[in-house]
This record gives sequence, C-alpha cells and structure tokens, in this order.
Amino acid sequence: MLHGIATEIATATAALLLSAVLTALVRVPALRLGVLDRRRQRPLPLLGGLAVVLVTCLVTAAGEWIGFAPLVDGIGTLLVAGAAVAALGLVADVRRVKARFLVGGTAVAAACVVPYAETGVPGGLLAVGWIVFVAVGFRALDHADAVAGTVGVVTAFGVGVLAAAEVMDGLAALLSVLAAALTGFLMHNWHPARVGLGSCGSLFTGFVLAAAAVTMRTGHEPAAGAGVLFALTALAGMDVVLVLLSRRLAGRPLLRGGSDHLAHRLRRLGLTPQGATILLGVGASSGVLVAVLAHLGRIADSGVLWVAGGALVVVLALLRVRVYGPRSPQRMQSPQVRGQLRVRNG
Repeated sequence: MLHGIATEIATATAALLLSAVLTALVRVPALRLGVLDRRRQRPLPLLGGLAVVLVTCLVTAAGEWIGFAPLVDGIGTLLVAGAAVAALGLVADVRRVKARFLVGGTAVAAACVVPYAETGVPGGLLAVGWIVFVAVGFRALDHADAVAGTVGVVTAFGVGVLAAAEVMDGLAALLSVLAAALTGFLMHNWHPARVGLGSCGSLFTGFVLAAAAVTMRTGHEPAAGAGVLFALTALAGMDVVLVLLSRRLAGRPLLRGGSDHLAHRLRRLGLTPQGATILLGVGASSGVLVAVLAHLGRIADSGVLWVAGGALVVVLALLRVRVYGPRSPQRMQSPQVRGQLRVRNG
C-alpha cells in the first residue's frame, strides 16, 4: 500500500517537473514560428498545451511500461483519442481552423471512447455530446491567464478521487498525472503569463476529463450520474452558456471571439487578473466538492441542484455587466445594417 502511494507521488512529481521544464523550452520555438495568441493585449506564445499533452502521454505510458498503472479498461484508447484531439487543436493553434472542424473531430474521438455496452446507444450519443461540450468549454476558458489550467487541476483531482473510489486505479493515475502536468504548466501561465495553453492543451484537458468522468460514472443511475457530471464541470459550462446568451441578446456572431467571458466580466467588476483566477478556481472547487460528496453518498443526489441554481444566478448576474461597446459608425452605415433596420421598422 505504502509502496503504491510512494510510486504515485513520485510519478506525479516527475510529471510536474517535466511539464515545468518542457513548457519553458517550447516558448522560444513558439515565438520563432509565430505560434501566438494575438487576441490578448500582448501576443502570447502558445505550445504550452503541447508540453502538457506530451508529458501526460509519456508519463502515463511509462507507468504502463513499469507496471505501475496498466492501461486497462479503455484507458489506452482514451489516451490515443485525447492525443488525436490535441493534434487537431495544435493545427488550430498554428493556422486558422473553422469551429465546425474542431467540434466534428472532437465528436469522432468521443464516439471512440464512450462505453456503449453500458450506456446504450441513446445514452452513448448523449455522452458524446457532453464530452464535446466540455472540451469546447475548456477551450473557451483559455481566455485569460491561468484560468483553464487552474480549473483543469481542480477538476482532475475531483474526477481522480471518484475514480479511486471506484477502484479504477489506472484512470486515477492518469488523472493525477494530468493534474501534475497542468500544475507544472501553471508555473509559466500565472499572470503575467509567459506561455499559453492554446487549443491543443485546452481541448485535450477538457476531453480527457469529460471522457474519464463518463467512464467513471458508467453503471450508475442515469439522472444522478448526469447531475454529478454537470457539477464536476459546471464552471466550463457556465462560461459557454454565458457567452452564447450574451452574444445572442446583443445580436453578435456566436462564434466570433470577444472579451465577454467569465474572467473578462470579473475584471470589469474590479478584480485583478489573479483575483479573477482564484475566484473562478474556488467556484470550480465548489462544484467538484458537491459532485464528490454526491457520488460517495455523503449528500443527497439532489445536492447538485444547488450547483445548477448557483450557476444560473451567476450567469444572470454577469449578463448585466457591460462588455460590448457601441457599434462602430461604419457598421451602422453599411447597406446590410440599413436594410436590416428598414425590415425591423416595417
């Protein structure tokens, strides 16, 4: 028992140190190759996510090689599918890729890891949609320094605890390695960030966490299982819902980037970048804690309704934070806009 714990600690420590070193090394190639996130106030070199993916895959494979954490129960398939999603995200980091290709590719990968024998086809299709939603949600969380990484670490710990409770040691080991790799990356991503996670790392993180959660909850009562899955990743879902509602109500394109995410709105309320990250980390921890307690039977399954209610209140409150400036005169005078106004005015 003690030997296993010591081995797990040593593995996680190795993943953390390797990730910290590799993240520092990929910064220079990202700058030279122009792999940058130009949406922020300063161009931020990406490829930090590539470091997280490589360390997670290599350390987990090493655990299989030494016999510490065999890749059983579909964990090998999950890791390969996650690597494929990461490769798709890396392409998106290097060059512009339409959102539908990212969503479609992630859906194909998700379809390869869902245990249809236990979920059934309808449940499996719902699981595929949920995995895609979470992966896209984590990509959306990568809008400010350290947010996606912090939420990823918290969620990985939560899902890992539940996997250990279900005696899925290999899955728990994978999640501990992912949490350690993200922690090493955060050493360079805390504000002011020196390197970013990018689509490669954010899609990989969201995909692995969601797929692992589905695998862990398979066999439980569907409604209760859905509640636990929601609570585990409530913060990522909140960000997606908040942005879509905000842009819809403002008449803006749904898929166009903008400073209207959770951290952006908290900054508008006066929080510092570090304060916004910590607050979002606490929010993610609250949802994960409720999910863990509900799964372990320490609280009623209906406890997740408090998470849903809290998420709804936060979304409605943050919708009132003004993030969009006035429309530009050029756009208001364009023929298309004038035509739309004439139609609306009858």
